[in-house]
Amino acid sequence: MSKTLIVLLGPTGVGKTDLSINIAKHFQTVISSSDSRQVYREIRIGTAVPDKEQLEAVKHHFIHTHSIHDYFSCWECEKQTLSLLSDLFQDKDQVLLVGGSMMYIDAVCNGIDEIPTIDPDLRKDIFARYETEGIESIRMQLKQLDPVFYDQVDLKNDKRVIHAVEICLMAGKPYSELRTNSRKQRDFKIIKIGLNRDRQELYDRINLRVDQMIAEGLVDEARAVYQYRHYNSLNTVGYKELFEYFDGNIDLEKAIELIKRNSRRYAKRQLSWFRRDDEITWFHPKQEKEILEYLENRIKKEA
Repeated sequence: MSKTLIVLLGPTGVGKTDLSINIAKHFQTVISSSDSRQVYREIRIGTAVPDKEQLEAVKHHFIHTHSIHDYFSCWECEKQTLSLLSDLFQDKDQVLLVGGSMMYIDAVCNGIDEIPTIDPDLRKDIFARYETEGIESIRMQLKQLDPVFYDQVDLKNDKRVIHAVEICLMAGKPYSELRTNSRKQRDFKIIKIGLNRDRQELYDRINLRVDQMIAEGLVDEARAVYQYRHYNSLNTVGYKELFEYFDGNIDLEKAIELIKRNSRRYAKRQLSWFRRDDEITWFHPKQEKEILEYLENRIKKEA
């Protein structure tokens, strides 16, 4: 295994973008994004897509490559990223994977169980029933289709309950039978770098970034995709809260407050997830010199 995938991860707002570009330049390589929302071309501001200058500084993959109308799951991320890496490693010894989407990073590094692509009409039908009958109807269907997973899933997480029903109906078998949770072997080395800041410093950055997004036109961007608010691709912080504003349930000031709060909560969940992985070596984003030295030593040591 002479090739190395460098994974740069961390919570939202921590400062991955600028550092990732410098790391990619140092190793004369490219960046593959593992962000579950930056992949969609219709949403830019609320997903904090790198700006034009940053995108031109280093070649980026999986940035605005898909539409919100496309189905792009963890499994699709694994399949498409591995195909890309196979091509990139033909002439590059290192490639940089950057993002904060926990399950997408896990999919690339460890693999996930093969899940069928959900038919758009099936997804639309289930969501229509969810809107008219509520989540309890979907829960009862999951209990009938897959009692094993029903006992395991967080029944308060509507998104996961609905997705489990989609998979059961699409696969024609219980979701629990498709889940093996076995780690797949990769033909490249993986080095994981985690970025973090003092909690208050991180939260201040998140709050400031939300204000900047609003100033840049996030409200108009969300309004442009409002008619597709039931899509899974738009079930994300920054858009959900503004959809509530458009529906007249809250005012704009409250929506902005909720975006900040929910972004901070998401960052906390990200860190909780990542801290379970003892393969991650943690740094402050300003420790660029130390990070590069660490990477160089690890690459030489494992050569």
